[in-house]
Amino acid sequence: MTLRFGIPSDGALHEPATTFLRNCGIDIATHNPRAYTGRVRGLPGISVHFLRSGDITGKIEDGSIDCGITGLDRYEESHSDASDTRVVLPLGFGRCELVIAIPDSWVDVTSLADLADVALDFRRQGRDLRVATKNPRLTELFLFKNGVSHFSLVHSSGTLEAGPSMGYADIIVDISSSGTTLRENRLKPIHGGTILKAQAVLIANRDLILPEQTKLDGIRSLVELIEGYLQSRDYFSITSNLRGESPEEVAKQVLGRSVIAGLRGPTISKVHTPSGEGWYAATIVVAKDQLMNAVDSLRQIG
Repeated sequence: MTLRFGIPSDGALHEPATTFLRNCGIDIATHNPRAYTGRVRGLPGISVHFLRSGDITGKIEDGSIDCGITGLDRYEESHSDASDTRVVLPLGFGRCELVIAIPDSWVDVTSLADLADVALDFRRQGRDLRVATKNPRLTELFLFKNGVSHFSLVHSSGTLEAGPSMGYADIIVDISSSGTTLRENRLKPIHGGTILKAQAVLIANRDLILPEQTKLDGIRSLVELIEGYLQSRDYFSITSNLRGESPEEVAKQVLGRSVIAGLRGPTISKVHTPSGEGWYAATIVVAKDQLMNAVDSLRQIG
């Protein structure tokens, strides 16, 4: 059986996810641009299924697909504790925060303790603090854990930022990347009000994958390609031609300068010049922040 791999078909993660996979060497092929299924070129044991990001966790848990990419916030909100669906790998893109945001006009409210006092005042007035959110599970757990006990959740599938101004909510709990949308709607986060720091993650159902060797091989291929790309982003490979009498002599020159020794030392190969002079190509791998220092050191040794 093939490994069924779910990818977001819309929303904020769709384009970043497909671009990220392409950068990892995971090229998705479809019959046409509107197709909901596809395949991974070069990996015949994997079938691709395009799904709403919010549905991917549930589809993995009910056995419709085996693994997929979704936001950590989506996963934490909807996954069942009884299932064996796990986060396999954080992917490093789609970073955002699930935050509590209150109206700018609440100048005396800056912390969770202040918010707990506001909720208590509302209760004394005969009503609850209304919290609009698309993440009721995470919101409720976080508020109770932090001493805010008098509130009611208002579920909204639309734009949450309009809730306080339209009057159907007092505060909101929503995903924020830069805070710009909150500021434009006269809202502000409160100190200690970050419920979750999220990013895109690869999740998978162990119960579906472990008994099937073909699925296990498929997800191993995906993880190795993704991990290789994530690790490679912190390094550069530099190749330079150096004069020398032998590979050992050139290696000694390079190893004599710690900044250009590379992760495991240089790889040296003969450069066959028309004149027959002794030139060798030295390749090193260096950390990204050491790039210019390494280039300068290579120039200094010729």
